[in-house]
Amino acid sequence: MLKGAIFDMDGLMFDTEQIWQKNWKLIADEMGVSLAEEFKYNICGTSGALMNSVIEKYYGVEDGSGIAADCKKRVHDDLMESTPEKPGVHEILEFFRDAGVRIAVASSSSVEQIRRNLQNTNTEDFIEVIVSGTELKRGKPEPDIFLTAAEKLGIDPCECYVFEDAFNGVKAGHAAGCCTIMIPDQMQPTEEIRALADAVCASLFEARDLLASGAL
Repeated sequence: MLKGAIFDMDGLMFDTEQIWQKNWKLIADEMGVSLAEEFKYNICGTSGALMNSVIEKYYGVEDGSGIAADCKKRVHDDLMESTPEKPGVHEILEFFRDAGVRIAVASSSSVEQIRRNLQNTNTEDFIEVIVSGTELKRGKPEPDIFLTAAEKLGIDPCECYVFEDAFNGVKAGHAAGCCTIMIPDQMQPTEEIRALADAVCASLFEARDLLASGAL
């Protein structure tokens, strides 16, 4: 068993990636833009300049920051009252807590949104460290967010699990040198992503069971 566990949030802990994708499409529809299928693969897990560049490419605008801000506000409003959980999130957090594994959340969302989702789901007490991609110059697929989370936990990245649902997140976890476990949400892993991930599990329940058995 490793010493730390770092969780992505949207699409991994909580069933919120669908809310992001709904709002990206609503904005596109309002603008008369038809989003290519690969948009969701490229936008998932991004933040800052990379998010803006993806928006600029697929929405055909010179500056993606306005669309990014609009989508973030819509998602924030949708999640004000409740946050849908992914199956097994409480169980895997309890498993790690009972095993003495320290836990962080590293998400491209804002700190405010991360805290609200944790509060809405009564998972805040499990989490020692929160890192938001909005605080960093380089977002996923660069490893900075996971390296920062490991540093704040005081644990070497190679002694940390990373749990991710998105391609960019898996790439970032692998680049950070963490044991990276993918739980697919909006997209199934390609051969490239399978090669980068240490394991691909159907759910957080399956990941917990593999860890408990010593298979991971």
